[in-house]
Amino acid sequence: MEHQVVHMVVIVACAGVFAQWIAWRFRFPAIVVLTMLGLILGPVSNVVDPEAIFGDLLRPFVQLAVAVILFEGGLNLHWHELKDSGKGVRRLISAGLILSFIFGSLAARYVGGLSWPVATVFGAIIVVTGPTVIMPLLRQARLRPRTASILKWEGIVNDPLGALLAVVLFEYWVSSGPNTHGIGFGFELVAALFAAAATGAAVGYGLGKAYPRGIVPEYLKGPMMLAAVFLVYAIGNMLHEEAGLVSTTVLGLVMGNMRLPSIDELRRFKEYITVVLVSGLFIVLTANLKPDLLAEIDTRSWMLLFLVIFVIRPVVIFLATIGADMDIKDRILVGWIAPRGIVAAAVAGAFSIKMIDAGYSDAVKLLPLIFALILLTVTLHGFSIGFVARRLGIASEHQNGMVIVGASPWSIELAKKLNEMDVPVLLVDSSWHRLRPARLAGLPIYFGQLVSESADETFDVSSMGYIFAATDNDAYNALVCTRFANEFERQRVFQLPMPSQAQHETKGFTPALRGRLAFQDEAVDEEILRRYFQGWRFQKTKITEEYTFENYLADVEEQNFARLIIKANGDLKLNHEIVPDAGDTVINFLPAKPAEKA
Repeated sequence: MEHQVVHMVVIVACAGVFAQWIAWRFRFPAIVVLTMLGLILGPVSNVVDPEAIFGDLLRPFVQLAVAVILFEGGLNLHWHELKDSGKGVRRLISAGLILSFIFGSLAARYVGGLSWPVATVFGAIIVVTGPTVIMPLLRQARLRPRTASILKWEGIVNDPLGALLAVVLFEYWVSSGPNTHGIGFGFELVAALFAAAATGAAVGYGLGKAYPRGIVPEYLKGPMMLAAVFLVYAIGNMLHEEAGLVSTTVLGLVMGNMRLPSIDELRRFKEYITVVLVSGLFIVLTANLKPDLLAEIDTRSWMLLFLVIFVIRPVVIFLATIGADMDIKDRILVGWIAPRGIVAAAVAGAFSIKMIDAGYSDAVKLLPLIFALILLTVTLHGFSIGFVARRLGIASEHQNGMVIVGASPWSIELAKKLNEMDVPVLLVDSSWHRLRPARLAGLPIYFGQLVSESADETFDVSSMGYIFAATDNDAYNALVCTRFANEFERQRVFQLPMPSQAQHETKGFTPALRGRLAFQDEAVDEEILRRYFQGWRFQKTKITEEYTFENYLADVEEQNFARLIIKANGDLKLNHEIVPDAGDTVINFLPAKPAEKA
């Protein structure tokens, strides 16, 4: 048995990471790949049988994992995001939740044919659109910040609230005793929620004050934060079942908005854990799905699922956001995107059997309905979010733009050339004077420090795929690249080379503390600027089957001082070692052609 558990954990962990890599490599929605892989390992091949191996430990494992995921989601919620989307978010987590519950319950009763107890529990579960499914979709779609923050806030806040609503209704219909009815029951629930939230806030505030004072060493900050998540979750659940989800969410929200000096490292630590947990949980839960469950879904059940996805969600969003500060494009996308995930599956799995034992025979449909809803929404919304967002104009068609940090004569020249090639470009500088030529040329600019708190709130990189630190300060270039390496991915973060190859060992920066080096080693800022004032300019040339790269090198006399490549599909390549193919365009920094050769 011990070996079986070890083998199961190894298979699930490796399969989850492999699925994430497949999704990244081929640009598939990660949630869809994880779901399909879980079905293959479970119901199709029976390689993985979580319930038989883990037994009673499966549900506690799922609960703790969900608590960590919700904490990580709260850690990424920022109060400044509510400046633009605050009213819309408040409507979604209040009126939207209530309307979704009411309409879902009515549809389950009169369309799905479920009894009122099962119908109301179903209506409570479907309000959940948690971070386990929303965050991977947002990472894939690269929406504009306003739209992404709306979906993120709704998913993270509604996750514990929906689970708690389901718990309350479940206890109301199943439990017996004086405390399960009336005002006393409602007061007990509200008091437990406030106490759970206060617990999370108090622990988060305490850690947030202790970390900057050096009370906790750097190497213990991440582990202590993880232990705090488990602690507040356990305390919250002691107050009321599933109230621990509120505790962990508030804990993350408080710590994420305390402006801790090490918050980026803590977020990265939690993100790594969350990716592994999300991957493992989706595979485990889908592998645990029994094929005969879907046989319980009849025609009325399919009609109910159709209403939930295509009618109830859009209607609820449009009604809840009337008069809110959400434009029609955001309302359309949010009305369509509502994938259900781990929390919905966990709650349905925990309640269905108990409701059957309590005498509600139609509760046998609860689990297959929720799992079918998860599979449908994950597939439909996972594959369509990028397409729908791009058609609405709230996501970039391609993330191939470049952020150029540092406005100098030659970097402005490069930005102009990229702009001519329809490559999105954004020039960033803290000097209004240095940005003046770019403004006069009609180039998009960002005035300010890119590593400031203000930039965290206002800097929109939804259409940008690369960042190029091109200031005359090597240390600042390295700082910018280190700051954005996780957001852009390290292979897309570049900076100018250091002063000379010989100085890299003693005066340069280690690769972990800087970006990738663009251009050749001698292409430092002073040398590029010197050649610019000698008449050198960025010139573009199309490589074809007839005019090969070898022909091009012969014409430019092997000049590859500062070269970029725009691939035929629009992708940028700054690595000077890459050889362009036919159909690619080379942008090279070359001396001006003589008049007779021009």
